[in-house]
Amino acid sequence: MRKLLGRALLGALSTIAVSTAGYAATYNLSVDYVTIDTGDMKTKAIGYNGSSPGPTLRLKEGEDAVINVTNNLDETTSIHWHGLILPYQMDGVPGISFTGIEPGETFTYRFPVKQSGTYWFHSHSGFQEPDGAYGSIVIEPEKREPFKFDREYVVVLKDKHPHSGARILRNLKMMPDYYNRNQRTLGDFISDVSENGLGETLSERGDWGSMRMMPTDIEDVQGFVGLINGKSPEQNWTGLFEPNERVRLRFINASAMTYFDVRIPGLEMTVVQADGNNVQPVKVDEFRISVAETYDVIVQPTAEKPYAIMAESMGRSGYAFGSLSPQEGLKAEMPARRMDAPLLTMADMGMDHGSMAGMDHSSMGSGNENGMAGMDHSNMAGMDHSQMGMSKDDPFYAAGSGLTPKAANGGKFLSYADLKAQKPLYPERPATREIELRLTGNMERYTWSINGVKYEDAEPIRLKYGERVRFKFVNETMMSHPMHLHGMWSILDTGNGKWDPVKHTININPGMTVYSETEVDEPGQWAFHCHLSYHMASGMFRKVVVEGGPAVAALENGVQ
Repeated sequence: MRKLLGRALLGALSTIAVSTAGYAATYNLSVDYVTIDTGDMKTKAIGYNGSSPGPTLRLKEGEDAVINVTNNLDETTSIHWHGLILPYQMDGVPGISFTGIEPGETFTYRFPVKQSGTYWFHSHSGFQEPDGAYGSIVIEPEKREPFKFDREYVVVLKDKHPHSGARILRNLKMMPDYYNRNQRTLGDFISDVSENGLGETLSERGDWGSMRMMPTDIEDVQGFVGLINGKSPEQNWTGLFEPNERVRLRFINASAMTYFDVRIPGLEMTVVQADGNNVQPVKVDEFRISVAETYDVIVQPTAEKPYAIMAESMGRSGYAFGSLSPQEGLKAEMPARRMDAPLLTMADMGMDHGSMAGMDHSSMGSGNENGMAGMDHSNMAGMDHSQMGMSKDDPFYAAGSGLTPKAANGGKFLSYADLKAQKPLYPERPATREIELRLTGNMERYTWSINGVKYEDAEPIRLKYGERVRFKFVNETMMSHPMHLHGMWSILDTGNGKWDPVKHTININPGMTVYSETEVDEPGQWAFHCHLSYHMASGMFRKVVVEGGPAVAALENGVQ
């Protein structure tokens, strides 16, 4: 028995020891105060190695990464390696995985590189990330890619706002529609009456009014400048190509709050990776990239002319723009912008506007966190989101949703349902249990929560090493939420079994129920949160504790 236990323990320890077989990639990063200049405005910001965005870190699967981070700020900082699988002590979340990096201090991150693909890094301290502390990561695979390309570019999207992150949250707490520049007008009312009739228009306006909500509340924060690799549309980031080359574009959405709809007019895009993992190629004309997601696409420009990279915000309040060009100095023609902003519908509220039975509007003014005041959906009696109809256009949107995307040219718009793993990462097996996470909030007080409880009042989610957990996300709010689990992969349930795509960030649209599964294979303490900066800061966040580990699992298996 002792020999058996000893072998099990030795084997377990060998699996968690940091590999020394690969060569080490060493980077030195400084965290600095910088100035971001978009051409129209200059703002004090935070960056890496003197710039925002920071440098692209290039690693190789199988090597060991050594990254020395020196804090030149007068406040604590941190770096989280978004989407990377690593020991939890290296994850970079103050209060969960370490204490943070104090002013003047240098902290060394060391971790084995276990994956390949496109990822990014950013501060997990305060509002340093929306204030400019972000950069990109490219990891080369040990083996050949299953697709060909001649050259590549990282394309980092960002919503740069003239206000600091701290000021933005203060304004949202004071007035939740502070940045909503798309309020409905008398002209809209007259137009709606003309199209739908006076009775239906008054009824619809009354429903929104009684819920203290607005159908225009798609983007919490407007008034930003869209950036590509730190450059505004006027500054025109440019990637060069030779006609007929296959160009790989590694899109990263490093925004604080903005979803972008991305298109390159005149070019079909072939999606080959999602969140760093290879997928079976999908040809699309446009795709929506949620905050914190990454998509790799391949395009093949044939004409010797510049092509526009157009990324419009989901609410159409702003855009980022750049060019693919056969030579320096050429700027692509600006595509026509879609000026008609989408409007939320009752379907996005998880309701059939024509059948709102079960909703008690009398409690809306109570101010109770478990009531419905000002968009608190933590107790929406009569609503079963698991039975909500799905859109025929995109099953990850509610039927009748105002957010269901459509390609500008009428062609193919990417859906999560299109994503299939190029190769299964995990064997197919049933989940051991299910955990329900209701995404809840109160827009009037601008508080966000999970299961009606803010982070500071919540108990950790406890998982056991070796189990497979199924997460049920129920979005009871009128906002989309990109949910990011640190340290472990999320297998998005698209109905394709072992071919379901593997992601690090999953977007949950209003009124929808979405499932994912996680192989609990990384011990330690991890963060799990909405990646919209001001939702996370306002309470839509959990600590995840993985109990046990390789040594414990090996011992348990050894004595059986």
